Amino acid sequence: MIRAAVVGGAGYTGIETVRLLLGHPEFEVTVVTSAADAGRPLEAVYPGLAGSGLVFEDPADCDVARSADVVFLAVPHTASMALAPGLVEAGLTVIDLSADFRLKNAAVYESWYGAPHIAPDLLAAAVYGLPELTRASLPGATLVACPGCYPTATALAAAPALEAGLAAATLVIVDAKSGVSGAGRALGASSHFSAANESVKPYKVASHRHTPEIAQTLSAIAGAQVSVCFAPHLVPMTRGLLSTVYLQAADRLTIADVVDAYRARYADEPFVTVHSDGVMPSTREVSGTNRAHIGIALDESTGMLVVACAIDNLVKGSGGQAIQCANVVFGLDECAGLTAYAPIV
Repeated sequence: MIRAAVVGGAGYTGIETVRLLLGHPEFEVTVVTSAADAGRPLEAVYPGLAGSGLVFEDPADCDVARSADVVFLAVPHTASMALAPGLVEAGLTVIDLSADFRLKNAAVYESWYGAPHIAPDLLAAAVYGLPELTRASLPGATLVACPGCYPTATALAAAPALEAGLAAATLVIVDAKSGVSGAGRALGASSHFSAANESVKPYKVASHRHTPEIAQTLSAIAGAQVSVCFAPHLVPMTRGLLSTVYLQAADRLTIADVVDAYRARYADEPFVTVHSDGVMPSTREVSGTNRAHIGIALDESTGMLVVACAIDNLVKGSGGQAIQCANVVFGLDECAGLTAYAPIV
């Protein structure tokens, strides 16, 4: 068994990673840390994990390097860059779920996150952890930077069109919606029930921190600089994310051409489903899974290609994708521990 530690395991992203690892045939969870919940059994905080036998440990008192082979960092940005260098130096594989190693340019990171990057030497070595795009670089990686939830759904929606020249690689418009769990476990004014319930609200329009990551990823796919107009929305559901992407379609493109191209691109991807022409995905159909479901429409009156991608923000958008990456890094079955179907209701 491969020993796995989850640092920052009490937050929604961390505990979802723990939940999935507990059902994994090849990973054994040996350490789960939380400064706030140290000493408490996991089931005392999350009763759904009754029987795990795990207790939250204080990260200050825990020697993760001696207790694990792989570490999942489910901590806020800036915290990962402080921890990762020592863990990598100790010979551990680090799967980072934060934003600290996603952007290749330290100056871009600093301008969007408002903090100096204290481990810029690791940026070049970090592998971007979106297997559908970067699988070949993952085996044996020592540091994996898992994408954000919005960039994951957006990249999967746009990639085949940009790769095949079905759309112009200039401006990409992204209208995305996420459940309140994307805001994390700490309660804020916008995620309070009375504020979020029965209300849909755009937030951080044209200023969301995932914007440069989306632009970086789409530009790499297209082989040209892509500008991104990104408008995220908070919707009154617990989990799930839907990214609707608008691209300028190539001349004489038909919807059959696009569906065929998308199905060919994702034919061998175990977690991606491309729906038939006219069928759009819903967050319900991927809830609790590591799946990404894609729907495509072509607006002939405007020449716009509209592609929607639904994922679970806590699974394919976070913990599940991290485990998918770890599977590839260690040469395991990529689907190990991630094959559960979504609940029907």
